[in-house]
Amino acid sequence: MLVVVFWAASGCSKPPQLMPTPNLYTRGDVDPFLDVPRELQTNKVDVLYVTDRAMEEGASPKAPRYGYGRSRSVAFGECRVEFGKNVSWDQLVQASRSKERTVDLPLSVVSTTELGRFPNTPRTLIRLAGKDEGIDQAKVDAEKAFYKALSARLAQTRVKEVYLFVHGYNNDFTGSVETIAQLWHFFGRQGVPIAYTWPAGSGGLIRGYTYDRESGEFTVYHLKYALRLIAACPEVTKIHILAHSRGTDVLVTALRELHLQIGGGGGDDPDAEADGNTHGGAAKTRKELKLGTMVLAAPDMDTDVVIQRMVTVRLGTVPERAALYVCRSDKALGISNWLFKGGGRFGSLSSRAFSPDELQALRNNKALQIIDARVSDPGPYGHSYFHSNPAVSSDLILLMRYQLPAGEQYGRPLRVDEKGFWVIDDDYPGPAKPAAEKGTP
Repeated sequence: MLVVVFWAASGCSKPPQLMPTPNLYTRGDVDPFLDVPRELQTNKVDVLYVTDRAMEEGASPKAPRYGYGRSRSVAFGECRVEFGKNVSWDQLVQASRSKERTVDLPLSVVSTTELGRFPNTPRTLIRLAGKDEGIDQAKVDAEKAFYKALSARLAQTRVKEVYLFVHGYNNDFTGSVETIAQLWHFFGRQGVPIAYTWPAGSGGLIRGYTYDRESGEFTVYHLKYALRLIAACPEVTKIHILAHSRGTDVLVTALRELHLQIGGGGGDDPDAEADGNTHGGAAKTRKELKLGTMVLAAPDMDTDVVIQRMVTVRLGTVPERAALYVCRSDKALGISNWLFKGGGRFGSLSSRAFSPDELQALRNNKALQIIDARVSDPGPYGHSYFHSNPAVSSDLILLMRYQLPAGEQYGRPLRVDEKGFWVIDDDYPGPAKPAAEKGTP
């Protein structure tokens, strides 16, 4: 029975309806849709995707369907996500600022278009005699097509930033696209949403989870390439990254390897690696990858592994700001920890992991935050609260769209507990502001 619960709980299932309206908007003092460009005022959202999922049998680039198989060739394209049927922009805006909705808003991916594909990585398994190892024209052409697609979408928004979503275990292709489409809608449709969707979702109880774990290892190389590719687009000013569940391990591993390559953080000595960050390595990586905000939501990683992969190189200092969302009611992570019998899951982190001096430093840190979601309804099995709970999604918006530091004085009124963690409760971010203050978060 426990295994069955684990299989159902750990999957990051797509919500059937548009996510609940964040508290930030239902209280009426913030309207994120006032400056949405006219061409984006529709019940449809276009999402760019990058994927190393293999095509399903019978599918083709003209009619793509991506499954859970792995592909050495990375594809990119565009999905159109629809919120409801025959819903006007005014109806959608009203529903997106209301706690109780009068219009039905089911989610559906109505079209998928593959725009390009990169050559296999590596091109050949064995180096072939007489084959030119120089410029790969197919790769150059694919990069040009990607930049053209991204630039066209950046031209539609005054905010030249990218919001990249990396999904978790048991997600299918459409589920990951729908998640970032919803969040981007509530970000006020600024910047460009991109789904990085890796080959997860094979199903099959425990074997499905182990398959997805190894797919996470497989995809790291491709995610590193995707991050460099996006950052190399001249129009992009910042990349904000949100990773969920097993996707956090994929992201952390990719960023760590990139940081060691770019920032030169040192070798295996944690003091040397940390010292490398202190002397500008983090800033160098941040600048080259254009890293803005990094969010790890409900991370399904062993805490001991995180310490070795992330803390030793001070990876949290690489982006401009980093946030970790944890929840004590996350039953999916509890079962994951039971299965692997490790050092505890990072998404269930408690203050006991820190010394008193470390907790004091955490309270004073403006760029690195640990946020405890103490909400009564954290979503199915307590694992999808970052978008399914209207209090938590409110803070995610204040963090990722408005890029506000934590603290009431900055307009992001998280309270801090006695141990140094920031806390979200059901009423967050609190009552509406006086009329004179309306229009600001």
